[in-house]
Amino acid sequence: MASKSSPARANTQNRVAKLKLASLNDPERQSLVELAFAVLQDLHQPGVELPAPGRTRDYLRMLLADRKAEVFGCVFLDNRHRVIETAELFQGTIDGAAVYPRVVVQQALALNAAAVMFFHNHPSGVAEPSHADEAITRRLKDALALVDIRVLDHFIVTAGESLSFAERGLL
Repeated sequence: MASKSSPARANTQNRVAKLKLASLNDPERQSLVELAFAVLQDLHQPGVELPAPGRTRDYLRMLLADRKAEVFGCVFLDNRHRVIETAELFQGTIDGAAVYPRVVVQQALALNAAAVMFFHNHPSGVAEPSHADEAITRRLKDALALVDIRVLDHFIVTAGESLSFAERGLL
């Protein structure tokens, strides 16, 4: 029986690490992107405890990076921070989306969520929060607090970067 540190096992542990970006053709690159998205999606399936925040950011960036209009959504979590559902709740225009606290609270209650994380994209490519982003986050946090649902974070994502309200001290 081979040990975990055997050369045979080491060679099969990370076949992807050997790939070099420059050596991939366009269909291979697309396949690699699809595979990466599938891995990140798998880490965010219902019942799975949330992985590291960086992986959640990567997942949200891949989910929303190519969107031409703003999308606002939530990751609904149970009391152990396991994913119940990831849902896109509102679609907007190139520079905004109308977000209704009532709808967010109704969805959180219907799913019996104990916590949520908000996310939305900025098609402009600039991840900095606007005053409207900060205001809706406060309104949502206040509304959800009335029914004992915690807001853990709000991510703004673009194709090239993401921003965490929690890390910025905005929650």
